[in-house]
Amino acid sequence: MRLKCVGRELDLTIPVVMGVLNVTPDSFFDGGRFVDLSAALDHAQCMITAGATLIDVGGESTRPGAIPVSADEEKRRVTPIIEALVSRGVLVSVDTSKPEVIRAALRAGVQMINDVRALRSPGALEAVAEGSAAICLMHMQREPADMQRAPSYRDVVDEVAEFLVERVAACIQAGVSRDRLLVDPGFGFGKTVEHNLELLRGIPKIMAATGVPVLAGLSRKSMLAALTGRPVNERLAGSLALALAALDGGARIIRCHDVAETCDVVKIWVSIRGGGGLV
Repeated sequence: MRLKCVGRELDLTIPVVMGVLNVTPDSFFDGGRFVDLSAALDHAQCMITAGATLIDVGGESTRPGAIPVSADEEKRRVTPIIEALVSRGVLVSVDTSKPEVIRAALRAGVQMINDVRALRSPGALEAVAEGSAAICLMHMQREPADMQRAPSYRDVVDEVAEFLVERVAACIQAGVSRDRLLVDPGFGFGKTVEHNLELLRGIPKIMAATGVPVLAGLSRKSMLAALTGRPVNERLAGSLALALAALDGGARIIRCHDVAETCDVVKIWVSIRGGGGLV
């Protein structure tokens, strides 16, 4: 339950919260709000003050139907904020799949690579193997442009677990130690609402199969529209309910937009369990 992150160790005995910082014009919830460096830094500081253990910086939207951007544009968006946050002692993750961006982020001092493609892009695995950052491997069926067009599985939990086991093995074979790895089932990335619910129930199986911690990113996602009928700006309560379900399943990192409220959920969940976070 200790994750190695470039000379630091992240204790996951008690679950922690990852704050989302999208420096993009088109992300589904906060697109355009933090493209200015000053606004991004202010928001990151607010999330740290609210209890976030680490900040996940994204320079390319991966929402359904998102249009890809070039590596140069993505680097232009994320590098200044990474450098500024690292200089303040913040634990920083970068949400990227491109090897050029991974290398630039590592040079800037980032401590975690959060990859929705699980290092399958040519050169990505080699890029992370050169450093010592933690790595989050996520499952996604197809690509953002078409991932929500009739996703299908024979058994979503088994298939996602099998994929993540294979990616963990690929990392270890490339020289990445297991204590640098965690996995994300990829809620909403090529999944129906029922697939997402099955994956929530299947977190213990995924964690047992991969042997590494699980990160859960469910904040304000479209499954909540189907479950509650709420638009994206009214999905806080639903997001907190999903976070609680993920904690009950064993997730160790909760990735979210609403940090203060999610930290409260974690604190109460830990208190109910008698002060211990392990499931």
